[in-house]
Amino acid sequence: MKRADVVELFARLRELNPQPTTELAYTTPFELLAAVVLSAQATDVGVNKATRKLYPVANTPQAILALGEEGLKKYISTIGLFNAKAKNVIALCGILLEQHGGEVPRTREALEALPGVGRKTANVVLNTAFGEPTIAVDTHIFRVANRTGLAPGKDVRAVEDKLEKVVPPEFKRDAHHWLILHGRYVCKARKPDCPQCVIRDLCRYKDKTLE
Repeated sequence: MKRADVVELFARLRELNPQPTTELAYTTPFELLAAVVLSAQATDVGVNKATRKLYPVANTPQAILALGEEGLKKYISTIGLFNAKAKNVIALCGILLEQHGGEVPRTREALEALPGVGRKTANVVLNTAFGEPTIAVDTHIFRVANRTGLAPGKDVRAVEDKLEKVVPPEFKRDAHHWLILHGRYVCKARKPDCPQCVIRDLCRYKDKTLE
């Protein structure tokens, strides 16, 4: 995609949604970190339902550690893979208290060293909690980047690296949220809603829908 088209693409997405953010409910960096860990292979809606009950009771590493693994499971049992996630969140809380004074670290290396936290989760936390211009590539962003021709790549890391190069600096901080929301609500997996798409004339997708 030409640079002028890339600029136009993000300008249109920004016009639609000037201040995009995650749909995960959170009030602190720790709440966000825990929610993102819980959201792996689960919907934001499902995670929010669970954390709406959990966070008023326990929303710090100390409080969740006090619940224990079995106690935490009672709150997150509606989320997929909740057994493994409970184990990871408890272990993560212990490390935050032991190594980081109970605070969420602000470096990728420290975040990725936490149980249940991979590159994508670290990127989400760095971007959303701390305002870093990182781009976390999930299935929605992977699809949008490939379909539109914005940043085609064979795997998520290839797409992330390409997005890092092609997204203009002024759009970098919010690019993650614009692309994920576009993929979630417009450029959907089974049937993209091309007639309602604000960037359809810039998009390289050959099989655009007509209705």
